[in-house]
Amino acid sequence: MSSLLPCFKAYDIRGRVPDVLNAPLAHALGRAVAEVLPANNVVLGRDARLSGPLLRDALANGLREAGASVTDIGLCGTEEIYYAAASQTASQVSRQTTNPAADGPFDAGIMITGSHNPADENGFKLVRGGAIPVSGDSGLFALRDRVAALLAGGDHPRAADAASPALREASFRADYVRWLLDYSGAGQLGAAPGRKPLKIVADAGNGCAGLVLRDLVTALPFDFTCLHMEPDGSFPNGVPNPLLPERRAATAAAVREAGADMGIAWDGDFDRCFFYDGDGNFIEGYYCIGLLAQELLRRAPGGKVVHDTRVYWNTREMVLAAGGQPVMGKTGHAFMKERMRAEDAVYGGEMSAHHYFRDFAYCDSGMLPWLLVAVLLHRTGRTLAELVAERMAAYPCSGEINRRVQDAPALMQLVREQYAPHALHEDSMDGVNLEFTDWRFNLRMSNTEPLLRLNVESRGNRALLEDKTAELLHLLESRGGAVPA
Repeated sequence: MSSLLPCFKAYDIRGRVPDVLNAPLAHALGRAVAEVLPANNVVLGRDARLSGPLLRDALANGLREAGASVTDIGLCGTEEIYYAAASQTASQVSRQTTNPAADGPFDAGIMITGSHNPADENGFKLVRGGAIPVSGDSGLFALRDRVAALLAGGDHPRAADAASPALREASFRADYVRWLLDYSGAGQLGAAPGRKPLKIVADAGNGCAGLVLRDLVTALPFDFTCLHMEPDGSFPNGVPNPLLPERRAATAAAVREAGADMGIAWDGDFDRCFFYDGDGNFIEGYYCIGLLAQELLRRAPGGKVVHDTRVYWNTREMVLAAGGQPVMGKTGHAFMKERMRAEDAVYGGEMSAHHYFRDFAYCDSGMLPWLLVAVLLHRTGRTLAELVAERMAAYPCSGEINRRVQDAPALMQLVREQYAPHALHEDSMDGVNLEFTDWRFNLRMSNTEPLLRLNVESRGNRALLEDKTAELLHLLESRGGAVPA
């Protein structure tokens, strides 16, 4: 059935609207969530995309038709759904419900979001109660099969009737903002004696980050320049995806124009944030992992930090220097969260700018990272450039490079056969991981697209890094690897 519903990926559901995602599918998904997970009490949210209300209505009706009560928190970020699913209850909203079983904690949360994808795409991210992710090996494919059966049986959207459980509207944002300020320590900051306030450029990208940011700004002793704060699903300034080099120029220019100490930008559902130094230089997410690990290890001495397989020499060195224990985990939010729970890790970081926190139900947040970094800059009086420049020189990296291929497993095996005989260490946790004396690389298949993803790093030798990256890309391209459109 998976070929009939290609929108079901390894970790979430996504595709173009309406040809892949549409109201009938959303309605069937609602029914499936209530029946298969099962869920009695579901919290919903959506990002700014124009297709969000249509999908929300159909999803909510499917849930209610199958007997679940629904609480809609409206426009929000994915982490607000995590927060609600982990810590909030329906009884905080109302005790008036036709479903007595749905008066306690939420047993499922669904975020309707296309994240950083083009404006004509959308999707669904699902969690169970406690914000435990629903992925391919923990229920998502069972939901897919039930959705396929419902659609094949002629299921179609219909309005819930008077006998259906309640649809309620709520907001937990004020509570969430207070939690962010308390946990990060930013809410307790005063003016830094003898220093000007930290100057920050914040680019919400017309996604939903501005909804939380506007409440944080008023509570912080920093000088903010805020850009594109209003959610607008037409994305008049381009789809918020700061991983694309062409989407960075406006933020970088604003940082330089404002004379800011730091720039921040978010994707559409703000579960990732991206940093710029005071010169407007984009900072690879890799180098922020070590900074955040050391901040969290100040609070939890000796704690464990989970990192992904793609680039990690810098992370491991910084974690060990801070007295922590580095643990390698498989790339992908469901795998990272699962490994963090198993290890009781205080923090986890992926180079793709996903940052996970034990005290946030092991979930990723796009707000906590920049708040923690801002607290660090405020406390030390150092600039972000100063904090990362030494690490970037010590461990230069290629950044993730994608190539579209026809037969990813065969090409990965070819690369392994050519390089493994000369490697000092090999690991197969997530693709081909080979380490040499002064450089290493990871080559892995995308979980969602016909792509190979390459990451290379070296020990303080940029020329070697560039040489080996070019060498590997030449091999991939000589076997048909193409630059993605």
